[in-house]
Amino acid sequence: MTEHIKLENDGGILSLTMARPDKKNALTNAMYGALADAIEGAETDPAVRVLLIRGEGDMFTAGNDVGEFAAIATGGVQGERHVGRFLQAIARSSRPLVAAVQGRAVGIGTTMLLHCDLVVLAENALLSTPFVNLALVPEAASSLLMPLRIGYARAYEMFALGEPVDAGSAVTWGLANRVVPLDKLDAEAKALAARLARQPAGALGMTKRLMRNPEVLMAQIVAESERFAERLKTAEAREAFIAFAERRPPDFLKLADAR
Repeated sequence: MTEHIKLENDGGILSLTMARPDKKNALTNAMYGALADAIEGAETDPAVRVLLIRGEGDMFTAGNDVGEFAAIATGGVQGERHVGRFLQAIARSSRPLVAAVQGRAVGIGTTMLLHCDLVVLAENALLSTPFVNLALVPEAASSLLMPLRIGYARAYEMFALGEPVDAGSAVTWGLANRVVPLDKLDAEAKALAARLARQPAGALGMTKRLMRNPEVLMAQIVAESERFAERLKTAEAREAFIAFAERRPPDFLKLADAR
């Protein structure tokens, strides 16, 4: 579907690599579609026992492609949006999900980690969820999962202020399993994925189902998505995206109360 998602199956481990390093792996509609296809396909493929998500270059992902967001906000995008399929696929996946994260993981780059079963961070990893900064709201069921994972106070600060969380804090808070030197990241993530691939797949799948209710997650994703779509069309969002394009701070105070 797109050359910006690379797939490789090695020993039962399907690696999904976001490969748009010149754009900091910012996720386009086509990339979401390719990721959704791969995760959905893995559910019925006995050759896939584990999924490994990684990013090419110096950053995991800058999150959603802001240019596409801006086009949506101004009514310039038509056709099927694949982000919903990706969110549903990652929330429903019965396969173990391992993530290898280097550099920045912005927005959905962080919230997708809440659906991963093992997360390995490089020492330079920075996790951030700056949805409010763009006049938007959290997605990927993160408004439910993030407070459950790290507590309301820390989750609200991450969402409301959008400031990055470093790798050490992310592990301490419970957002990731371990931190390794950057040059050890891929090897560590692949080693963990290989260990999972050797475990009994049925027991792993049932354990995951007992720990995570996909129907609850999907209900939250739907509720968030509706609010997200509404926010994209607001004056606040237009100001945020125009300011981004003009490389200036947004001025939300000049707008009428948009709550």
